[in-house]
Amino acid sequence: MKLVRFGGINAEKPGLIDPDGNIRDLSAQIPDVDGTTLTSPSIDRLRKINVELLPIVSASSRLGACVGSVGKFICIGLNYHEHAKETGNSIPEHPIVFMKATSAINGPYDEVVLPRGSQHTDWEIELGVVIGERAKYVLLEDALDYVAGYCVVNDVSERYYQTKLSGQWTKGKSCDTFGPLGPWLVTADEIPEPQNLTMTMDVNGKLMQSGNTNDMIFTVQEIIHHLSSLMTLHPGDVIATGTPAGVGSGKKPDPIFLCEGDKMAGSIEGLGRQEQVVVRELV
Repeated sequence: MKLVRFGGINAEKPGLIDPDGNIRDLSAQIPDVDGTTLTSPSIDRLRKINVELLPIVSASSRLGACVGSVGKFICIGLNYHEHAKETGNSIPEHPIVFMKATSAINGPYDEVVLPRGSQHTDWEIELGVVIGERAKYVLLEDALDYVAGYCVVNDVSERYYQTKLSGQWTKGKSCDTFGPLGPWLVTADEIPEPQNLTMTMDVNGKLMQSGNTNDMIFTVQEIIHHLSSLMTLHPGDVIATGTPAGVGSGKKPDPIFLCEGDKMAGSIEGLGRQEQVVVRELV
């Protein structure tokens, strides 16, 4: 099942994608696609709905982030072998964890806004994991049972803010619009093997990233197991699991960064494709 949120910014309604690719309105069934509706009983109930009886939504409707009211937006850094190599970093012993502000979340086709003075903004295609059950001290072998579904994430990053402004990476990760989610949330039953998904990122029509989740240093299971030993994960929490090689800051001999007018297009096998145009914040 592919769940979506459609409508204006901060006024999104829940929906799903039917077998013909239409958006169907779920607002009479659930209030939103969020932590209150992503538990196993709720998803099981949605599966029993006669989709053909749901109203069809205009194909021109804006799609918002595929998860609403996100409590935690957790990111895993340097989690692909080839990405660690391109950045000159050693393989981490434990998952590198940082937070991305939930105010960075935006729709899969919304504009990405360069903050004032930014000259080092970069792209990162990532597999997003959405939690569906309260998770604390989860056993490794049980970890995937706590996943509601998966989505495409573009972990947009301002590298100067991330590495040159004293402090944590969160500074370069949390600018407004730096967290496109979607286009849809694909329920976990449709992605039985999250460790073998191809993923790409094009910038201005040129392939920049081409990888597979089988290159992850820490698997989705290991990430959930590790995080749940540190903090309670709640339904609706989003985990961005790291990016493959090919980021702009890793290009040789000269890094490449996003400019006004650039177009990003990121896709993951089975999870859809998102696209953003880069604009500059008005002074």
